[in-house]
Amino acid sequence: MTHRLVVVGDTLLDRDVDGMVTRLCPDVPVPVLEEATTLDRPGGAGLAALFAARQGFDVALVTAFADDDGGARLRELLADAGIEVHVLPLPGATAEKIRLRARGQVLLRLDRGGAAGRPGEPPPAARAALAGAAAILVSDYGRGVAAAPAVRAALARTAAPVVWDPHPRGPRAAPGVRLLTPNETEVRQLTGDDPDGSRLATASRGAQELRRRWRAGAVAVTMGGDGALLCHSGPTPLVVPAPANADGDTCGAGDLFAATATGALAQGALVSEAVQEAVREASEYVAAGGVGAVLVPGPGSGAAVKAAYRRPTGTGVCGDRPATAAPDGPGGDGAGVRHHGADGDSVAAGALVADVRARGGTVVATGGCFDLLHAGHVATLQAARRLGDCLVVCLNSDASVAGLKGPDRPVVPQGDRSRLLAALGCVDAVVIFDEATPHAVLSWLRPDVWVKGGDYAGGGGDEPDLPEAALVRRWGGQTVVVPYLDGRSTTRMIAAARAGAGEAAG
Repeated sequence: MTHRLVVVGDTLLDRDVDGMVTRLCPDVPVPVLEEATTLDRPGGAGLAALFAARQGFDVALVTAFADDDGGARLRELLADAGIEVHVLPLPGATAEKIRLRARGQVLLRLDRGGAAGRPGEPPPAARAALAGAAAILVSDYGRGVAAAPAVRAALARTAAPVVWDPHPRGPRAAPGVRLLTPNETEVRQLTGDDPDGSRLATASRGAQELRRRWRAGAVAVTMGGDGALLCHSGPTPLVVPAPANADGDTCGAGDLFAATATGALAQGALVSEAVQEAVREASEYVAAGGVGAVLVPGPGSGAAVKAAYRRPTGTGVCGDRPATAAPDGPGGDGAGVRHHGADGDSVAAGALVADVRARGGTVVATGGCFDLLHAGHVATLQAARRLGDCLVVCLNSDASVAGLKGPDRPVVPQGDRSRLLAALGCVDAVVIFDEATPHAVLSWLRPDVWVKGGDYAGGGGDEPDLPEAALVRRWGGQTVVVPYLDGRSTTRMIAAARAGAGEAAG
């Protein structure tokens, strides 16, 4: 592969000490860890570089560590991984983080190295590497490399896409960064924003503010097991859900996310495509067991990353849930709105919404014709259900579909469409409406999150606001887009079926 990635940032020495606890210390009541194995690895920007190298890229790391035992160990580990290292001199000691673990559980973390010193000037080879990069990842751990004047000057000159993984103690990103990748907590710390409204609304508001302040192209807020939220210059964010639920060690998942997005941009991917790939890789990494499972001893005394992650298994993101039924709606004027619960019978969806709200939950809604239900529909519904505690589908009636699509549609009548939707484990209720738009039923339901499936291929720009977005904002709701599955279309399915019927008749 000819693409060369440059990772810039603070490298630490991470050490995992695993053992067994079978007794307490006799003089103080604390567990005694009997050491069994020790694994050293690069941390911080070094780990991000390791992940980029695993993906097949030629990787250069511009970093800083001291001329001490910790620095020597880092040089050894990075050399074993085939990473070209350009070191800024660092006064003091190399930072070390030591995790003491028993049966996979961290008992204690010991930090060494003290406060960060101010790194020296980058060598000429480091500046040359930055100038020739296909893409650059700034992996900031708040210890000074990202703030070095010569480094920032080189970043300002580059024409390569830059991904910036920020730290609350670090500097603001250089202007013109293609993508920022903070997590939810970091967004709040960097903007000073207090949580207000739903989780998605808080993340979206903070991301847009950070993008404006730092003049970045886009901000992808990582949300742990719930994927990421991507905000750009358009008004509606894209939510990229994780492909499956995965509990495990998340250490390093953010570094992998940023490294994967950088690699995708280096190969010409759009920002939205890069974020989707990053979510997928980070989710599989956590499902595989995290850093302790995917790093194995490599040649010599270093460490290498396994060639592949184990893909998560299970039933997917939607499970079977009992329906909640009652005759009353969530409030407001519900006249003329028909409700179908998750069992397909005539059940009031409003009671489900009221119950979820009474428990402090999040109500999610989506809508559409759903004529000839296909995999693209299911993917959108699954993604929507992951965003809250119940999913209500607003379904166009037969008259509404005919008005929108023409007299030969729908192919499947509304009763059957409703039953098919309600049979899905990720759908909690279906509401049929007769109007051309779902505005009336939305005003009745007042969902916390309104979800639309969309073609987000642009990954940026000034796309128009979704028609329902202004209405949903009236009650503090958040409108989001989730990615389409490429190549799935009801219209194409109908056309293909009719073409096949024509050939058979001929």
